[in-house]
Amino acid sequence: MSRVLYDLCGIDTALRFSPFCWRVRMALAHKGLDVETRPWRFTEKDALSFTEHDKVPVLVDGDTVVTESYDILCYLDRTYPEAPLVGDALAESRARFFKHYAERSLAPPIMAIIIMDLLNAIHPDDRAYFRETREKRFGRTLEEVHSPVRGLSQLDTALAPLRGRLEEAPFLDGDAPGAADYLVFGNFMWARCVSTADLVSNADPVHAWLERMLDLHDGLGRQATRITDIQDAYR
Repeated sequence: MSRVLYDLCGIDTALRFSPFCWRVRMALAHKGLDVETRPWRFTEKDALSFTEHDKVPVLVDGDTVVTESYDILCYLDRTYPEAPLVGDALAESRARFFKHYAERSLAPPIMAIIIMDLLNAIHPDDRAYFRETREKRFGRTLEEVHSPVRGLSQLDTALAPLRGRLEEAPFLDGDAPGAADYLVFGNFMWARCVSTADLVSNADPVHAWLERMLDLHDGLGRQATRITDIQDAYR
């Protein structure tokens, strides 16, 4: 059975920065499942025409096509029950909370911090599309969204629940990582891949958790290509 993950890339096909795709990549590694990651860009909509969907991640598992990162995690649990990501109904409720927390509380301040770095990391052929769609979504220009000082302040406040949880356990899901960890970690991989901004201080318990997450699955996150690895080739 062939397994393919369509994965957002930037100016280089090795630069994979989507927070949603990182959720799935970590989940697949958690399950010990091999996958071919296929680079995809924002404007390559035709490549996903078989899905009736125009965004990644898209997982093709044999004859099955699954879209949306959270739905992919649930599919993986149903299809490959060993090493569960979500688990029982209580764990699924926790995972759903962290999904919304990552998207509604963490993503906006991180976007304010990294948005111009993100624009520069996107393939030049995609930048007009990115600017048009995001400015329509935000109702203002990317330059107006960009506010690192405000973003860092808002992020610091938003991280308070994570700090509380990480004072109790090494991972959000407890003694071992699970769906909650991967759902949140994707946001930090988004920033790590496209920007050099420091989002948390070394003394922050969130930083220690990030270091543990980067080392998981043979250092999958730590070994990921970053903009600093390739930027000289694109100047």
